[in-house]
Amino acid sequence: MSFFPKISFQCEVEEYLTKVFRNNELVTALGTQEAECKYQSLLSRLSHPPSFTTVRVNTHLASVKNVKKLLFEEIQKQFKGLCVPVLEHPKLHDILLIPVIGPRRDLKKHASEVIVGAQCGYAVLRGAHVYVPGIISASRFMKAGDLVSVYSDIEGKCKRGAKEFEGVKVFLGNGISELSRSEIFSSSCPLNGMGVKMIEPVYLSPSFDNVLPSNLFLQNLPSVVVSHILNPQPGERILDMCAAPGGKTTHLAALMHDQGEVIAMDKTANKVKKIKQNAELLQLNCIKTFCYDGTKALSVEKREDEQDGPPFSPESFDRILLDAPCSGMGQRPNMAYSSTLKEVTSSQPLQRKLFTVAVKLLKPGGILVYSTCTITLSENEEQVAWALKTFPCLQLQPQEPHVGGEGMRGAGLSLDQLKLLQRFDPSAVTLQGMDINSLEDSREDDLISLANKDCIGFFIAKFIKLNSK
Repeated sequence: MSFFPKISFQCEVEEYLTKVFRNNELVTALGTQEAECKYQSLLSRLSHPPSFTTVRVNTHLASVKNVKKLLFEEIQKQFKGLCVPVLEHPKLHDILLIPVIGPRRDLKKHASEVIVGAQCGYAVLRGAHVYVPGIISASRFMKAGDLVSVYSDIEGKCKRGAKEFEGVKVFLGNGISELSRSEIFSSSCPLNGMGVKMIEPVYLSPSFDNVLPSNLFLQNLPSVVVSHILNPQPGERILDMCAAPGGKTTHLAALMHDQGEVIAMDKTANKVKKIKQNAELLQLNCIKTFCYDGTKALSVEKREDEQDGPPFSPESFDRILLDAPCSGMGQRPNMAYSSTLKEVTSSQPLQRKLFTVAVKLLKPGGILVYSTCTITLSENEEQVAWALKTFPCLQLQPQEPHVGGEGMRGAGLSLDQLKLLQRFDPSAVTLQGMDINSLEDSREDDLISLANKDCIGFFIAKFIKLNSK
């Protein structure tokens, strides 16, 4: 049973998605009823958080065993002795999985309310406290130290500073206000600190504020899988084309034992600054960052000056990761997707421009991994079909580890080709909650299997470049 309503879309986007998930290939293979059932399940899953919090251990500085012990102690402290396990993954040796307890349906709601923006709300559902910039509204007489119920304004209709809000709001849990209403809204300069400390969230996940910051990196499970599939080796030259905020960049560097060169590009200066900060925090020195548009990263002719920065000479990288800008429909939780159809469909042409540059920058024999955090065919399987047709030098490769499902029908790819792709599809899981009793009764193998399925929507394709034609 759903705790939150299914994700909502603008009408034209909903019509577009309905056609995607009722395409002829899919319906012929599954039948109309099963195809529709999977689609409705996906819409329900997207509005709920994944069943596990995934953290990647920075193996450059720390061992998984030591971090696991410290993290278990930290969670016990946060959860006041509640015994929630920290699990290792048998195929992803540098991650730890923490089961999420919830939804907790028996929480009492308080008269004093705090309304937060949708993005803040989604962060709370994944373990964060409420910070002042995310607060839109608070009850008239709220004081510091009050017990408050926190709600998300998922449609963005609440006016900043409102004393009450009767629109569509979703209950996120209870907390203690750190500031009064007047301190939040009447301050002469904007505040950035904690506004509400969550003590009874609907979904119980640990907070990672200042928890082992140099040893841990919060990442979704498929985002960790990507770097393992690229499998960078010490001494190689790697390109991360759209690298912000740096999770995959720093993972690639750690997998290479900080030996070689990881070039990280993004076209937004503030995002590049974030990549640098993460590299410094995790003490990785082989990363070089550049604020540059990936579509212009190819030099017209081979450069002799050996200069580090873009544009780069053709065939100058051993491996390339293109984690492409996308419509982001696989992100969870998301209760109201706000983009227009024009915005959704604008991703495909940009992805193809970036992909074309990536192919030209890749050495013969090199590996190109393409990934997105979305669920559409046009940005995923259709891009693979286009790439194989456009670049005869490319060949799909098996992925290791392969912990997600296979590719989705609808783009004209063969069954063998679909098996080489990896699509993380949250609809593969029956909607359910996890309480401490069901957690204690679960086998570890079953929990790992659930973590592999009940994550964000994500897509991965791996290619090898056979020659330079």
